[in-house]
Amino acid sequence: MADTHSIETRSYNMSRIRSVNTKPELKVRKFLFSNGFRYRLNVKEMPGKPDLVLPKYNAVIFVHGCFWHGHDGCRYFVKPKSNQSYWLPKIEKNINRDKANFARLIELGWRVLEVWECDLKKGKIEGTLEKLVRTIKNI
Repeated sequence: MADTHSIETRSYNMSRIRSVNTKPELKVRKFLFSNGFRYRLNVKEMPGKPDLVLPKYNAVIFVHGCFWHGHDGCRYFVKPKSNQSYWLPKIEKNINRDKANFARLIELGWRVLEVWECDLKKGKIEGTLEKLVRTIKNI
């Protein structure tokens, strides 16, 4: 199946996708900061460059987009219909890289927390963020 956008339109759309400071990430950061948590952002020296690092709690948080990280069973992760030979290996590579980075962080003694984009949608966000706070505090 051919792409529904021109090459120029697709290129523009893809250029607008951020790897840092995404809307889901900003929601998590704002909530945590307003609840007294202090963190470091995108620490390059750590495996996987976690979105948030909370040294006081020995925890790292990854805020994942459902499509880019292949959130299995999620309505927001739909396998691409076009250019599958590119997208499917790319998403699989992201999943495998995430697993390897999580394992390395755990070996280094960090608690690895993952927040999915779909869990930050209306109706779910409050519960997700409250659960995140309880998990960070280890309650």
